[in-house]
Amino acid sequence: MGVCVGCEAMKRVCKTLYKSLDEFLAPLDEKSRRELFYVDRFLTKRYGARLLLVGGVVRDLLLGKRVSDIDIECYCITQEEFESAMRELGAQGVGRSFFVYKYGNIDIALPRIERKNGYGHRAFEVSRTDDEIEAARRRDFTINALGYELKEERVIDYWGGLEDLERGILRAVYPQSFVEDSLRVLRAMQFSSRLAFKIERETCLLCREIDIDDLPCSRIFGEFRKMFLSDYPHYGLYALESLDISVKLWGEGLGHRAFFAAAGDMLRYKKYFRQDMREFYFLAIYSRYSGRDIDDILEAIDAPRIYRRVLRNIPEIPEEIKDSFVASLALKEGVCKSPLNYIPQIADRARSLGVWSEAFRIETTAHELMERGFRGKALAEELSRLKREAMMRLDEEGDIRET
Repeated sequence: MGVCVGCEAMKRVCKTLYKSLDEFLAPLDEKSRRELFYVDRFLTKRYGARLLLVGGVVRDLLLGKRVSDIDIECYCITQEEFESAMRELGAQGVGRSFFVYKYGNIDIALPRIERKNGYGHRAFEVSRTDDEIEAARRRDFTINALGYELKEERVIDYWGGLEDLERGILRAVYPQSFVEDSLRVLRAMQFSSRLAFKIERETCLLCREIDIDDLPCSRIFGEFRKMFLSDYPHYGLYALESLDISVKLWGEGLGHRAFFAAAGDMLRYKKYFRQDMREFYFLAIYSRYSGRDIDDILEAIDAPRIYRRVLRNIPEIPEEIKDSFVASLALKEGVCKSPLNYIPQIADRARSLGVWSEAFRIETTAHELMERGFRGKALAEELSRLKREAMMRLDEEGDIRET
């Protein structure tokens, strides 16, 4: 059986963060809660299994975060009984070689251990184990190696995860196996950014030593996107640079001064980030201070085409933001779709000029110019000239109003 919390710091976490099963599961949505109780009754009553919630769901429930995806490990059941139970339950095999089935929002699995047996992120030999300590040891960080036993209503912690959770620390569970999975370097980055957790020094050193060349592009972008959407992008920036991820992927990190300038912008402006544009702001700020072309960075992380459309050709932000500059951000669509709209002065001027949700317009239309004989390249050039003149007039009118 598992050993509950093993030090006074961990006991304080248990006492303050849950008192009962209902309180512990409170952040779960109603659908997931119903599914969990049904699976629990089915496997414990019908097969005598012992169930543990494991991984990120335990971490997030202890932090009081709402979760919908649940991972369960089943003990005290044979592999044959488990597979029979999954058929009877109607669960779908999503990783049968890893003993993993899915029922609704729940991943149900037999406890397992993994051993590296070749090159690449997926080159692991998987075998079943009934040893809870070994099953927890295969996980990346101590905060993800926690378990929760439903029947006993207790947290099981073999690797100090509760103390690290309380201190806000990302620490590798087992250094020898941690370095076998290169994806964990990027997971350290996105977890730090999502949770505002610091990466423990020895874990940071481990991550620097790991080559990430074996990662498929899709997995790289998946971890980056989690960071882009996080609430603490300055933590992600620190991990990106301190773990040498930027150097490994696009050959160059930020200098000391550039790092603090970018981190300052992320911290200062994150309250202005719009949810529908949130995934673009990190790179918009990073590219402002980086010496690398944004296309190099986007290619290195295999960003989707939409990233190239939104982030390519971002103009340099002038010291004095004039109306003409704001209007230039709205030549094709409103400033609400610009990755620079996180700057309050730009957003305020865009609304005042009527270009927040609408593109900048001039009185002369393309149809009128065509009637005057403009065609092809000459038509495009004349439209551009008229727009530049109109934008300059905005600045002149603004100067008159100020005087």
